[in-house]
Amino acid sequence: MNITVVGTGYVGLVVGACLAETGNAVTCADVDAGKIDGLKQNVLPIYEPGLDDYVERNQKQQRLVFTTDIPAAVQSADVVFIAVGTPPDEDGSADLRHVLAVAEQIGRHMRRELVIVTKSTVPVGTAAKVAECVGQHARFPFHMCSNPEFLKEGAAIEDFMRPDRVVIGVDSDHARSVMAELYAPFVRTGKPIIFMDIPSAEMTKYAANAMLATRISFMNEIAALCERVGADVDNVRKGIGSDGRIGPAFLFPGPGYGGSCFPKDVKALVRTAEECDVPLRVLGAVEAANDVQKHRLFEKLTALLGSVKGKRIAVWGLSFKPNTDDMREAPSLVLIERLLAAGAKVVAHDPVAMHETERRIGRTIEYAENGYAALDGADALVVVTDWNEYRHPDFRRIKQHLKRPVVVDGRNLYDARKMRALGFTYDSIGRGTAA
Repeated sequence: MNITVVGTGYVGLVVGACLAETGNAVTCADVDAGKIDGLKQNVLPIYEPGLDDYVERNQKQQRLVFTTDIPAAVQSADVVFIAVGTPPDEDGSADLRHVLAVAEQIGRHMRRELVIVTKSTVPVGTAAKVAECVGQHARFPFHMCSNPEFLKEGAAIEDFMRPDRVVIGVDSDHARSVMAELYAPFVRTGKPIIFMDIPSAEMTKYAANAMLATRISFMNEIAALCERVGADVDNVRKGIGSDGRIGPAFLFPGPGYGGSCFPKDVKALVRTAEECDVPLRVLGAVEAANDVQKHRLFEKLTALLGSVKGKRIAVWGLSFKPNTDDMREAPSLVLIERLLAAGAKVVAHDPVAMHETERRIGRTIEYAENGYAALDGADALVVVTDWNEYRHPDFRRIKQHLKRPVVVDGRNLYDARKMRALGFTYDSIGRGTAA
């Protein structure tokens, strides 16, 4: 099948590479010439484990090509995926300008019957707007489809190649048939393709992310209460996560959620609800709780050190989660901003996200070549992102490097009793302070 994916960001690049991996002829198109030139040389604009191998292999086999010529890419396609960005407007609603610009291009340049798939995360009703825009210019029949992505950054290849489910909203039997054929290789183990109407598919994406964000904020608030009443949130998490009605996923407390999806999608869903006069009070609380949580590490640090003015603070982890260089809405940025405003000096390490951090905030902080180098002369260590290499460090080495043995563990990676026995002043999320 001839596939065109418009947009080579996180979603578009993963979709294109994975569809090429199953034998389709895939063209990934983007207006960013620099990005396309890099991709042709197997230089990826994002970090995602395994994606570079997929891109290199499928380019070599000529199943995957990159271009800035969107009209030509549309003309050769049987299916076009729209995977461009939908950044939030100031009011929190999704900005659809890029999506609708692509829709106009599709309508003007399509040369055969076409299935048009919205892969970008878009509000309910967007597919209808895309269809209207395409229809103003199209001279051939087309079929609309909503195919929301459920890719976890850091595990996107696995999620696409072996999905829990595939959600597809369609407006015709033809679209259903084409999409079923396209996704058949990915569901051979029996995982479902769930076909539904297009508005339901659009809503499913937002509802799923909002539910996961809710679990995170709920657990973070429970962690705060645990600290006050002397409970251990790790025990609470295990106790409720073993309930089959609840399950263990997304119950780990931390410094708040970030990334490209949860913050943006919660805001967009709240905005859609407001426009429909259906207030989503729970999600309003989820947002507010997350905003508060992003300041918890700074508050814990100042509770242990007092004023941080003139103090040197080591930060382990910058990306919003491990196995990605994504810094969008990262809790580390809030911590760093608070520390710098309070007069502290910050030295940070992250396995892959330091270049992206420097692009965002420049040299306002120091960057260390490894985690231990960040500790030299520091008054405290704050663990922000749970990269594997931070899980089992040499604690005696940490203590030797630090000026003061103070650790704020934002991911509950370490055993509090062990830290106390080693002489650390240690605090974490929802487990009290061990001094």
